Amino acid sequence: MHVPDGFLNLPTSVATGVAAATVIGFALKGAGRELDDRSAPMGGLVATFVFAGQMMNFPIGAGTSGHLIGGALAATLVGPWMGILCVSVVVIVQALFMADGGITALGTNVLLMAVLTVLVAAGVNKLLLSLLPKRVGLVAPVSGVAAFLSVLCAAAAFTALFIVGGNTPIAPALLFKAMMGWHVLIGLGEAVITALIVGGVLALRPDLVWAARPLLGSRPLEVRTGPVR
Repeated sequence: MHVPDGFLNLPTSVATGVAAATVIGFALKGAGRELDDRSAPMGGLVATFVFAGQMMNFPIGAGTSGHLIGGALAATLVGPWMGILCVSVVVIVQALFMADGGITALGTNVLLMAVLTVLVAAGVNKLLLSLLPKRVGLVAPVSGVAAFLSVLCAAAAFTALFIVGGNTPIAPALLFKAMMGWHVLIGLGEAVITALIVGGVLALRPDLVWAARPLLGSRPLEVRTGPVR
């Protein structure tokens, strides 16, 4: 979903840049309050995986490309504030050093991939986990649903930005069809990958999964009886 230079007009690019910078400022403060010995190393691992996942780009038509985003994975493992920072760093490094996404579109790419996907996924996680039974095992499938919806929301938001400030002769209907059609498939793939990774971490260290911590704290104490060996 990396947007190239010139795809959106200057006012739209500036507006998205200001919005992205504002949210990152809030994320820095929020992450500072939540940072601990579990989230700090996990943040590095999440950023590394997201970077690798986003390097696998493929064209989807109308001048855009598609790839795994990783916002839901970041939101589930390290929370929304740290997640925004992790994905933002990846997007910025890719734009500055690997020419993946335009420099003038950097704010747009950060807003769509690092801010919107993380916040949507965090909201979906919180909503579904509050409605479903309080079971840690449900965190993984819920994260998959969050991943799917976050990808579709980002694709739809990009189409809306193009309608407002598109700078290339592409029919919005064609762009919407290309973005949503391909990102349904991307979203399904991201849902499976996110759920598998979150499930693996839950099996080993559930306390490292940010979204699971409230459920761990509410679990009743289990007392096992039997002969002492």
